[in-house]
Amino acid sequence: MTPKLLRAALCAALVVSLGACGGGGGASDPDSGSGSSPSPQTSQMALIVSDASSDDWATVGVKIISISLTPQGGGTPVTVYTAPSPAPMVNLEQLDQIGEVLGNVTLPVGTYTGATVTISANPGDVQLVVSAEPEAGFPGTAGETIPSSDMQIVGAQGASGSQTVPVDLTFDSPLVVTAGGSNALDLEFDLSHPAFIVAHDPPGATATQWAVNFVGPLRRHPIDDIAHLVLREMYGDVTAVAADGSSITITKEMPTLPVVDPETPVSTGESLTIDADASNGTIYYNVDAGTSTTITSFSSLASSLIGKYVRLTARYQEDGSLVAVRVWASTDFNDLWLSPEGHVLHVDASTDTIVVDNAAGVPVSVTVDSGTQFFFRQPANPAADAAPIGTGPSFLADGEFVRGFKVHVSVVDPLASPLVAQTVDIETAAYSGQISNALPDGTGFTYTHDYVTATDDYDLTLDYIASTSPNGTDSSGNAIEGFKWWNFAYPTVVDDGADAIADFSSAVGGGSSGGFSFAGESFFAWGLSAARWNDPANPSGWALPWTILMATPMPRGTVATGLANSSFTLTLNGGTTPGTVDLDTTSGSATLVYQVDRSNGIVSISPVDITTASGLSTLTGALTAGTAVKVYGTPQSDGTLKAYVLMYFTGTTPGE
Repeated sequence: MTPKLLRAALCAALVVSLGACGGGGGASDPDSGSGSSPSPQTSQMALIVSDASSDDWATVGVKIISISLTPQGGGTPVTVYTAPSPAPMVNLEQLDQIGEVLGNVTLPVGTYTGATVTISANPGDVQLVVSAEPEAGFPGTAGETIPSSDMQIVGAQGASGSQTVPVDLTFDSPLVVTAGGSNALDLEFDLSHPAFIVAHDPPGATATQWAVNFVGPLRRHPIDDIAHLVLREMYGDVTAVAADGSSITITKEMPTLPVVDPETPVSTGESLTIDADASNGTIYYNVDAGTSTTITSFSSLASSLIGKYVRLTARYQEDGSLVAVRVWASTDFNDLWLSPEGHVLHVDASTDTIVVDNAAGVPVSVTVDSGTQFFFRQPANPAADAAPIGTGPSFLADGEFVRGFKVHVSVVDPLASPLVAQTVDIETAAYSGQISNALPDGTGFTYTHDYVTATDDYDLTLDYIASTSPNGTDSSGNAIEGFKWWNFAYPTVVDDGADAIADFSSAVGGGSSGGFSFAGESFFAWGLSAARWNDPANPSGWALPWTILMATPMPRGTVATGLANSSFTLTLNGGTTPGTVDLDTTSGSATLVYQVDRSNGIVSISPVDITTASGLSTLTGALTAGTAVKVYGTPQSDGTLKAYVLMYFTGTTPGE
């Protein structure tokens, strides 16, 4: 069964304008008495929510009700976000390694060790729409909207109509908010985490039950540099133009979810200031008139922009200000939204056509003509961020555009049929699949991905970025150069430096083209990478700065011999040869274990912490011969499986 790929931990972020804000302190207020205390010093922070995405969903919509931070040493939690009423729904599937402004928050300067994220959990508050073409073996039907009656939100509490799920997080390292720094917090939902959305379909069942579990798949994602964040294109209505034309002010809007026709905006109540790019120019598209121009100031548009809806591509400066790269404006919100946003579903160079899977689970076909410009988001390089990397059908013919990329397309005429692409913003250039030919002294490796539609398959050898190319920082803040990689379950344990390629080669089987053997069957290592354009390693194409080594899902199976010395044996369904599964009980790198129970039609998912004696005892008692299990891990060269995620089933067990 093909893995549901994590489109990798990079973020879809709900980000805000940063800029440091002066705090209190100083002399006492003379009107308050000589004994008054100075006000606590405060600062602003970008509040970010990210997504590591999945091939199988077009929409995973959630409503975040509130977010609070836990001060170091205890004390009253600090609320940094409260949703407006009604709370807008955020489609996490669209936040694939990119960010979206949620709000500009002010909070006391200090150190915070955790957060509580409260998510609305009433029927209809979580929306699941299956992709127009999910991976082979996925239990959902293409384009299906999962009924709320078939969905259970694990951990929901409260009275009917006011149910929520509070998710408590402990940060891997403290969040330090300073008065003069660019503060940012990124909270990431990992859609491809095996325990996030679990399908349970026992023999004879008429409908699959879907359990949605936020505890575990939600975590803090580190931010190396705010200027490198790729932001999701924002929607808003223009409320003001600066007197000198240097900026516009918008009230941020979100598209309505579930999708309505015509699509309408939902106000977030957040006001944002967006600067024009005075150095490189901002490309301005008048959607109503079908014209475009490059501007360095909004002065000439002041009289026409007020009250219009805009969709804009923006980037952060180091000082926290937002700068517009491209702006689309229209009197009709639906005309802006109709430009499809989503993952590329098909690429047909023979007909100059791409198909994008939009938020409603509908495949949207778009023609690429000689005027279509392709952009790749590179916010840390303003000149490159504003310049096209390719034009017209030749970009498709050259194989530089594949299924799985996350894009936002702007069309020449939203009412035309067929739609013709004016611009294609590549927000994430994701390559994924089976890994082979990863030689220890090589310059790259081969990704092989087989899709349901054979014309979307690819078998591509991609270069690593150059050994001197900047590539973020490590956990201590030291600069990283060259390729880096990590296992999806341990995003803070990064392998980089001179030995990174050799270590990666060893982990994936080196130059092996036949994969690994486990329990009498052959499996490949799987991975996911977001490619970079125009690196010195490949000046006119894609190169790989990093790879997440994915957990390869084994077919469901049953325990053959129980847990002893951190391992047990497993017989895969349909197989006869047991294989050995190794678990890790070390804190920080332990195998993630979940009990999945279906009783009386209710599916529950309970984490089991095997770093503790009680948790390990619970698992040992559960893993008896015949217990149904699902394991996600990496096959090893010695024929064992290193487990990153283990789920064992109790109550009514699922079928094959």
